[in-house]
Amino acid sequence: MRLEIGNIFIKDVQFGPKTEVKDGVLFVNKEELVKVTGDDDRIASVEVFLAKPGEETRIIPVKDVIEPRVKVAGNGGMFPGVISKVETVGEGRTHVLKGAAVVTTGRIVGFQEGIIDMSGPGAEYTPFSKTYNVVVKVDPVEGLHQHEHEAVVRLAGLRAGAYLGEAGKSVEPDEIKVYETKPLLEQVKEYPDLPKVAYVYMLQTQGLLHDTYVYGVDAKRIIPTLIYPTEVMDGAIISGNCVSACDKNPTYVHQNSPVIHDLYERHGKDFNFIGVVITNENVTLADKERSSNMTAKLVEFIGADAVIISEEGFGNPDADLVMNCAKIEKKGIKTVLITDEYAGQDGASQSLADSTPLGDAVVTAGNANEVITLPPMKTVIGYPEVADVIAGGTAGSLKPDGSITAEIQVITGATNELGFGYLTAKGF
Repeated sequence: MRLEIGNIFIKDVQFGPKTEVKDGVLFVNKEELVKVTGDDDRIASVEVFLAKPGEETRIIPVKDVIEPRVKVAGNGGMFPGVISKVETVGEGRTHVLKGAAVVTTGRIVGFQEGIIDMSGPGAEYTPFSKTYNVVVKVDPVEGLHQHEHEAVVRLAGLRAGAYLGEAGKSVEPDEIKVYETKPLLEQVKEYPDLPKVAYVYMLQTQGLLHDTYVYGVDAKRIIPTLIYPTEVMDGAIISGNCVSACDKNPTYVHQNSPVIHDLYERHGKDFNFIGVVITNENVTLADKERSSNMTAKLVEFIGADAVIISEEGFGNPDADLVMNCAKIEKKGIKTVLITDEYAGQDGASQSLADSTPLGDAVVTAGNANEVITLPPMKTVIGYPEVADVIAGGTAGSLKPDGSITAEIQVITGATNELGFGYLTAKGF
């Protein structure tokens, strides 16, 4: 598949009489956006705010982040199987409002939701402090079960993202990047002398508000399968989970997977990037065995010499990560793992819940248990009191002056396990 990504660089966002892009500014018709976002009888209210880099603004609790995009050529539309009909995406051309984002907030659904600060020390931990954010605060009608509550807000955010993306349909992009992966036999022949590298993309699917969707299907219901990398870029995978904010993959991160982008950057130079295997993270031992067996078989089947494996979440999914690693290594295929750590506030505890001697190449995205104090902000969008109950916070995390003392686990993207963040290591 060959996909052209046309990036339209957004340098500001403002409310205006018409939703459009002019000279790098995204103008948003607030009334239209409210109407599109709130097009669901289960929604009681929708409010729209703007949050820009450097402002003293806090968004809490953050549910999802979505990049506005629109298909301008090729099959399908945005978020196939959810917002558009079920067609295979990943080819043609897609225009992207690069630098803009939709952020959803509202009454808390599950305790694993996050915080985005647009300035201050917290802003240094989240990539979404650098985006021009259109924040939609969506509150459902009373009495909804929490699973339905999550679905209502998820769909509202996707509608908002698709609506704003349309503003870029007729705009000439500032740059066009081309990504292509050919059918497997063709791809292998193209660079016969380079090692064949695949990506094992673990999706959070534990249930109980820990869900990810592939073409609209809850991924816990699938067995591991092959997917073109460009399908991921084109909205085939969306987030629907309330895993800890620091290491969840919001929809925006799936759309911009740095692992996939980096693999493409070195494709044809250092190795032959032959494709992606998506797999789920299960709860029962039998399901973990089934999925890890299938994952290892698929990697062997496509003839990979090495794989990168990324995790989403922590604790129970650590077992899936280790099973995938061990079974693939035993087939003589080299692995590199990407994860984060829950090593205690002093960093002295065991980092992962499981391990294997075969996991001898591991990249960490940081220790989610590190403690930070977030100063008070002039503007708070959402419900600040949930700081005491979201994962990483405790009773009393929210101080009377509006500051928050909690683990960086509360910050959206702080230790993202695809590397979509700012934490790094220094040698001494």
